[in-house]
Amino acid sequence: MELSKLFRMQQSLDGYIEKEHGLEEEDLLDKKLLAFLVEAGELANETRCFKFWSVKGPSEREVILEEFVDGVHFILSIGLECALEEKAYLMEDYEGAESAVEQFLTVYESAVQFKQTKNLTAYNELLNGYFALGRLLGFSLEEVEQAYKVKNDINYERQQKGY
Repeated sequence: MELSKLFRMQQSLDGYIEKEHGLEEEDLLDKKLLAFLVEAGELANETRCFKFWSVKGPSEREVILEEFVDGVHFILSIGLECALEEKAYLMEDYEGAESAVEQFLTVYESAVQFKQTKNLTAYNELLNGYFALGRLLGFSLEEVEQAYKVKNDINYERQQKGY
């Protein structure tokens, strides 16, 4: 996966949205962090990994992938907001938790840690933790990259139609 390419695509989308909505001078970090956490929650809901009280299975794989990619959009946007895109990196050997529930909780903890420190180390923990969650859910980096590109196009279309 070419992370720098995804950052460039996200930067373009963010710039378009900020210009269209008159947000160029706004500090959007807290809103982006909350949006990321909401998307992570929507992803958890689609996986149903925490719903011990229910026998209903998870959503279709494509639905879960789309929810995962929604989170990728915001995690990239967070990196851009803090000018960390040049030093952010994905570790191929990053070890995540053994269960989706544990990894979701790790991602949430990483998001809170990043909010407190706003530093590169915390951002890379968040980024790598989230992608570890994607691997745990069965998504390859290539699959995520392709789905990101598709959803990025959809996000542009939505903006142009007054979303």
